[in-house]
Amino acid sequence: MAKRKVKASAAKVNYLKPLPAKGWAIIAGVIILIGALIWWKDKKDVNQWEFVAKFGIKLPLRYAIHGIDVSHHNAKINWDKLKKTRSENVGIDFVYIKATEGATHLDRQFKRNWAEAKRVGMRRGAYHFYNPRVMSDRQVQNFIGQVRMEPGDLPPVLDLETHARKPDDIIIKGVKNWLQQIEAHYGVKPIIYVNEYFYKKYIAGNFDDYPLWLAGYSRTHLDDLAADAHVLFWQHSEKGWADGIRGFVDYNVFLHEPEEWADLANASR
Repeated sequence: MAKRKVKASAAKVNYLKPLPAKGWAIIAGVIILIGALIWWKDKKDVNQWEFVAKFGIKLPLRYAIHGIDVSHHNAKINWDKLKKTRSENVGIDFVYIKATEGATHLDRQFKRNWAEAKRVGMRRGAYHFYNPRVMSDRQVQNFIGQVRMEPGDLPPVLDLETHARKPDDIIIKGVKNWLQQIEAHYGVKPIIYVNEYFYKKYIAGNFDDYPLWLAGYSRTHLDDLAADAHVLFWQHSEKGWADGIRGFVDYNVFLHEPEEWADLANASR
């Protein structure tokens, strides 16, 4: 019996031999993978993304203020229907309207859209599509000549999404000139709209004093893109639906608390 116990004990000891290094590496890899999946899920859910059938897209319901941007590409809008677009506690709280482009172009739906947004009581803002081929002074005059802002309107926006093969320094200089003159005229700091590429290439480090509106459709968060920047809006989808608009429309979200929304008003003189 004694020998048997010894053998059994020896067998047990042999059974509990330490894992080889390869085995520990596999276990460590599994643990890291599980941790990464948990981290990814937390990042994915931090903005509380939920599909909202009314709008046909997922919305980051962590935030309370949602809106759209429109131009002549959205054709003739039924603003009464648009104003009433709502799903439970989510509605369309603001609209940015394309006003001008370059030195002479006026969006053919701007005047109607601008007036209709005011009539139905929607919070509105106007944006200018910047053309690097054209002198920025002329683009300033185009916008000022077409856009009369009123108290309560959102700050003007410069939309930078084409470089027209111009040198970086020329684009940066022109954009700065446009922003400075627009701020001097309306008495409010303009917002810069860019996608990820243009943000990294032209904006980061050059326009740190200006609020941003970033476009990023494949992202669930912006934490690693512009963590130190003053980002006001996030354009997260170009495939949304809204009553009164035929076809797709861009959706945006205000990335701050509702209390700060009231302060984001035009202070034009």
